Amino acid sequence: MAQNVLLTGGSGFIGKHLANILIGAGYSVSVLSRSDKENTSEITYYKWDLDKNYMDENAVLNADFIIHLAGEGIVEKRWTEKRKKAILESRIKPIDLIFSVLEKNNKKLNAFISASGVGIYGAVTSHKICTEETPAADDFLGTTCRVWENAADKIEALGIRTVKIRTAIVLGKDEGFLKKVNPNFKSGFGAVLGSGKQYLPWIHIEDLSQIYCKAVSDDQMHGPYNAAVTDNTTNLRFSKILAALYGYAIWLPKIPPFILRIVLGEMSEAVLTGQRVSSEKIQKTGFEFQFTDLEKALIASIN
Repeated sequence: MAQNVLLTGGSGFIGKHLANILIGAGYSVSVLSRSDKENTSEITYYKWDLDKNYMDENAVLNADFIIHLAGEGIVEKRWTEKRKKAILESRIKPIDLIFSVLEKNNKKLNAFISASGVGIYGAVTSHKICTEETPAADDFLGTTCRVWENAADKIEALGIRTVKIRTAIVLGKDEGFLKKVNPNFKSGFGAVLGSGKQYLPWIHIEDLSQIYCKAVSDDQMHGPYNAAVTDNTTNLRFSKILAALYGYAIWLPKIPPFILRIVLGEMSEAVLTGQRVSSEKIQKTGFEFQFTDLEKALIASIN
């Protein structure tokens, strides 16, 4: 019988792609859903409601692995205090619910794998290369990721192998980071944000999905791993390459930081800053990136 992988956030961009990869690799897949969905021949759906602290316990009890992807989008809306609370709780509550079911039923998983973000290193721009040993920053992104990962540590304390995938911006067709920026670039109005010198760690959805698959199958993996290509891409370089793929050179002036701060508020720091991130640890597991060239990754994502 195929081993079962339960996904939270299984209906999102990453979750949908990952589900297909897992099924292709011979796993059965279950998804926690807020709405009633009919099971398919490939996916079993279970109901949950975070607002009511409800989860169908069978989802957890029938799982061999759990991958936690759920969470409100970081750059979907302005960071009001209410929004910040929603971003944090949407990541922590699922882990708390899963933990309570595991503990109550003395259920042992083969592994618990949680998403996290390279934002843990903070909304700053520097030439420093961040590794998994780099301390978490004290700003909103750093604190959110640190608390998110600390919640996963509770499951590790149950004797369950726990992995944390610190994800960079994700490139892929029709969704992710490109869904936000591509319309402007495609119509000829692409622009550089701020100085353009801020680093922009990235990963293609195919590579990210394969990292999650490896975290499932490789019982030597535990703790945090950066899921980002180490190529020192800046916002300026990214913008120039994407514009060139649409056949033009960027002609608009750089968007000044003060404009972005007016429009986006505190959230502007997420696009005006960025650090370099090392992928050495994940590569030492034997993982090989399929996409290490930004231009090729973008071509695969927009065509």
